[in-house]
Amino acid sequence: MTDLRAAGPFSGWERAIAGRYLRAKRKEGGVAVITIISFIGITLAVAVLIIVMSVMNGFRHDLLDRMLGFNGHIYVGGPILDDPKNRDAVIDRIRKIPGVAQATPMVEAQGLALGPNGVIAGAIVRGVAPTDLRRIKLIDDNIKEGSLFGFGQGEYGGNRVLLGDRLAANLGVEIGNPVTLVSVSGETTVMGSEPRRKTYTVGGIFSIGMSQYDEVFVYMPLQQAQLFFGRDQGIDEIEIMLDNPDNIDRIKPQIASAVGPNGLITDWRAKNQSFFNALQVERNTMFLILLMLVFIAAANIISGLVMLVKNKGRDIAILRTMGASSGSILRIFFMAGASVGVAGTIAGLLIGTLFCVYITQIQSFVEWVTHTSVFNADVYFLSHIPAKLDWNEVGLIACAAIAMSFLATLPPAWRASRLDPVEALRYE
Repeated sequence: MTDLRAAGPFSGWERAIAGRYLRAKRKEGGVAVITIISFIGITLAVAVLIIVMSVMNGFRHDLLDRMLGFNGHIYVGGPILDDPKNRDAVIDRIRKIPGVAQATPMVEAQGLALGPNGVIAGAIVRGVAPTDLRRIKLIDDNIKEGSLFGFGQGEYGGNRVLLGDRLAANLGVEIGNPVTLVSVSGETTVMGSEPRRKTYTVGGIFSIGMSQYDEVFVYMPLQQAQLFFGRDQGIDEIEIMLDNPDNIDRIKPQIASAVGPNGLITDWRAKNQSFFNALQVERNTMFLILLMLVFIAAANIISGLVMLVKNKGRDIAILRTMGASSGSILRIFFMAGASVGVAGTIAGLLIGTLFCVYITQIQSFVEWVTHTSVFNADVYFLSHIPAKLDWNEVGLIACAAIAMSFLATLPPAWRASRLDPVEALRYE
């Protein structure tokens, strides 16, 4: 009789028997069907977890990229903005700070936009100087129709304005068409407050891919905005963009020093804190929920191994009488179950990664087949499904899936190793 104790842990004969048990047919006491179900379950669970987390990462990244490209990173307000000479000196000092890409004096106010057909839409009007507007790459590089030619030319900056493409579509206006703007805060007369209204010419239409901006924002020259909203020579805030938004905590104190005690300083995190906190909570919650799917899929391994141990009781007894230790039996069934989890995890990684890489093509194909929009920009802010693979997160998912698979194999494998050969052969 061959002494199986001579072979080391995870030796060739242990791996061979584990593989044979997985491939065994039903009439031989195998559990091939349950093994396949467990493999498919783990594969799908891992793939879905990777896809969902990557889409949420891409959603957050695209939102943050567009929000920080469209809006400033740091804002300066307060009484310091009332005096033009003092304000210009402050802006010069801010622009000289290392890491500051742009400091833009701005007027921003809410109003109404009226199209030539009588259509009315709410609007947010931003007044900026033409040179500053050209430095906003997200606007300058995404002008869909028209151009910045003529913007800011004429008395008090002229009457050419830029509209978001969705706002222009809602109003039914094109390049060269008139659009009437109405200021909510109007002039005070003996009859009460009378809204200001003025007709402008659409000089350009931009599209940055976020509906919350494309359907409400209007850009006009700074001088015209000061006149229209009754700011005289004042502005509402100085919008500051940094070379790297991650350096905000380092540069913010320097800006505070340049502005002085009469300035009020805020940043994009304070303005959008609730929004991004909600995204982070949703992301963490979704990760935990989907991780439970991986656990449920891995739990199928337990049922398969329990049946396998029950069907292979006679084989276990014979192996023990041939010299196999309880540790060898435990390793055989551990490898039988763990191999399903490892193979399913690898397959899930491949499917999930490929899906994220080709998600744009998949979206286009689904929309072509169904003739519907699967990602409505009015609801999700973005015009396409984003996906950004975080390889650290992918590695964490893979490790978690493999760990759960290993843990699921231990109870039935340990039970097999504790099986008494005499009891197993008593009724054979």
